[in-house]
Amino acid sequence: MSRLRYWKLSIDEFRQAQYDPKKVLVWEIKCTKDEQGTHFAVFCYRNGTPWEYTSVHGIVFYYNMIKRDEVEKLAKFLKDKFGGEQAEKGERVFLKGCREIYLPKDIAELAVELEKTFEVSTELTVELENFSVPEQEKSNLPSNKILPIPGQ
Repeated sequence: MSRLRYWKLSIDEFRQAQYDPKKVLVWEIKCTKDEQGTHFAVFCYRNGTPWEYTSVHGIVFYYNMIKRDEVEKLAKFLKDKFGGEQAEKGERVFLKGCREIYLPKDIAELAVELEKTFEVSTELTVELENFSVPEQEKSNLPSNKILPIPGQ
């Protein structure tokens, strides 16, 4: 199985993307608050996010140097939007069993809402599997932002 990661994408680049959503392995929206490293990221693994020795399906976010009240505001924002059962492990918050999104327009719209609601700048990443050269050419994703992932 070949895998590619498109990284450091803007909302506009992501919004214009065209790909089969079934080929998405993971997407991430990194949200930066300031130059001191304060940030959080919202992401979703198609095959589930590791939780100890099992995988949890649903949207997850992690945070760094974010105040507790803002973590709770973000959790509520995502839970209101996607549902699921909230669970925490360290500095990760899981929405177990929530509605998942994989279409570029849906992910881009979420990034826009995060920027407006939490006053952050965003950077998007998507990892795709079995994404052929013809699919890459038709995807509208910038070829200079491909990071091949070695292995099978």
